[in-house]
Formats: sequence, C-alpha cells, structure tokens
Amino acid sequence: MAGRKAIHIDGFTHTNPIPNAARIGQVVVSGALMGRDSRTGRIADGIEAQAALVFRHMRDVIEAAGGTTDDIIKVNVALRDYANRDALNAEWTRMFPDEATRPARQTSPLADGGPFLIHLDFMAILETPAR
Repeated sequence: MAGRKAIHIDGFTHTNPIPNAARIGQVVVSGALMGRDSRTGRIADGIEAQAALVFRHMRDVIEAAGGTTDDIIKVNVALRDYANRDALNAEWTRMFPDEATRPARQTSPLADGGPFLIHLDFMAILETPAR
C-alpha cells in the first residue's frame, strides 16, 4: 500500500498543524473545511456565503488530491442552525445535481464553531491509485 500523503490547498490552512486532507492509495479523507475565504483570510458573512466557500474548498481539496467531486462517497456537514438547510441544499444540488449519483450525507449540529455557521468534511475513493 502506498504511504500517506498530506493534501493542502493554497491559502486555506488550519490553526493546528494538520493538512486539509490526507490520501492513502485511492482513499482521501478531509479535515474540517470552513467558510473562510482562502484568498482574503476573512470569514464569510452569512450562511449562503459560508456554504458556497465550504463546497468550493471541498472541490479544491479533492482536485488537489488528484480526484474530482465524482469520487466523493460521503460528506459530513455540521450546521449551527438546522434552519440553514436550504443554503446547504442549494450548494449540495449545485455540486451533485444527479440525485442518482449523489454521495451519502450526514448533517449534525455544530455546537462550537466560533463564527462559523457550517463545517464540512468528506471521504472519497479515487479511481486511480496514488503515484
């Protein structure tokens, strides 16, 4: 089996010394992705903007790992307020428009996310092994 490889995207780092994701072989697992703009470092205002950013980060991370959003098999989402499911579902259906091929998803409460209204992490299985 291939060794573990840390995955990083430009401008989006955790305050702790951890990568955005890790890959072993064909499996990619992300850490928490939040609604901070990687270009400005600012936290987006409102759930719609934060949701758009976490989905953009998810796309950027899976592409940095050598895959596409079609390789994502499971997404875990934490929401500060379940009333924000509309914003989540808008980004979800934009990224995964075909209901027959969407990944599994679990949504749970976000108890303590500071100024963040949404967190997201995912698991993917890429078609090709790491090189």
